[in-house]
Amino acid sequence: MSVEPQNFLLSVFDAAVAAAQPSLCIPSYLPDLPKGKTGVIGGGKASAAMAAAVEKHYPGEVSGLVITRYDYGVPCEQIEIIEAAHPVPDLAGRAGAEKMLQMVQEFTANDLVLCLISGGGSALMALPAEGVTLEEKQVVNQTLLRSGATISEMNIVRKHLSQIKGGRLARACVPAKLHTLIISDVVGDDLSAIASGPTVPDPSTYADTLKIVQKYDMDLPASALAVLQKGADETPKPGDEIFTNNKVEIIASGRNSLEAAAKGAQEAGITPIILNDSLEGEASEVGRTMAENIGEYREQAPCVLLSGGELTVTVAGSGRGGPNTEFLMGLAAGLKGADGVYAISCDTDGTDGLVDNAGAIITPDTLQRAEDAGLDLETRLADNDAYNFFAALDDLVVSGPTHTNVNDFRAILITE
Repeated sequence: MSVEPQNFLLSVFDAAVAAAQPSLCIPSYLPDLPKGKTGVIGGGKASAAMAAAVEKHYPGEVSGLVITRYDYGVPCEQIEIIEAAHPVPDLAGRAGAEKMLQMVQEFTANDLVLCLISGGGSALMALPAEGVTLEEKQVVNQTLLRSGATISEMNIVRKHLSQIKGGRLARACVPAKLHTLIISDVVGDDLSAIASGPTVPDPSTYADTLKIVQKYDMDLPASALAVLQKGADETPKPGDEIFTNNKVEIIASGRNSLEAAAKGAQEAGITPIILNDSLEGEASEVGRTMAENIGEYREQAPCVLLSGGELTVTVAGSGRGGPNTEFLMGLAAGLKGADGVYAISCDTDGTDGLVDNAGAIITPDTLQRAEDAGLDLETRLADNDAYNFFAALDDLVVSGPTHTNVNDFRAILITE
């Protein structure tokens, strides 16, 4: 094999991220000009970059605002960019969401609302249900993040504790025409789950939410639990007439990025094998399972196994890390230093969990280097301390903000 393994893995990750850049995806999906004015709204880690692409390519004048994560802002001239906290919402996100909700209610039937949605929008567009304070909503989000619930389950809870999610933003836009462009970070591209589906019908109910709370034994604030138990003001459902003038399009997804990575691998002379674009499960356990199956692909070496989706972590320890680095720890544990196997796992938004790295890389000598450094993998894994484990080995991948988000990216390179 003529390519250096770590450089190759970084190159296919870069290819995956590049394929989901708003500047590439937005232009061919822009709607026609309306009779009236065009307002731009939205939220998510890619929303500012999406707004910049709209300003550059849309043939008419626009105004509005989008909410993105701190440090993910992109300069815009006509569209206000508000930066807020993620994954735990803050006052900036609340103020931005409230301003957005008030703005869309001023549009008429001749106007167009162009909504730009990407992963992270659920926390960034934080407007809690009446009776729930922002501080209590922050507790809810922290509880969800530590629960082990899937992203879809988390969003069912979030949308029933919000004034803007679960189709409620679409209801506020009536009678204007609504056109939503989405960069998907959700397994299966479920529209109702991406950023908690602010502009699409919500098939879930308050009853579903309570089942999730009970399933994971969540200790929610009393005010939030009261809203869920009361079940008033249910989210708009499929078939509701408010969605008559609503068009929704996914402009980028994890599958697109895996295909771009596969193309890059082929150009490097490595056989790409796309395993799955919608993997879910406990991150470390998925890693161990993948390690068990490596032998099936050795005859095809050099090859690279590509996968996407969103893994989760049930937090039991006090360390730092995220699902991508926990996946790699599970994979390394299962491989036990097997020759010729390298891997990268990163979040395409540039942040793995609550830390500053996108993910990390493992090599055949990861365990040996860890032992030489006095690091016990299983102890660190039990403490959910993947970040410090890989930081000590100098194997973190730090990309900085990528201005997109199509979820996890994993590549396992088998050289022999």
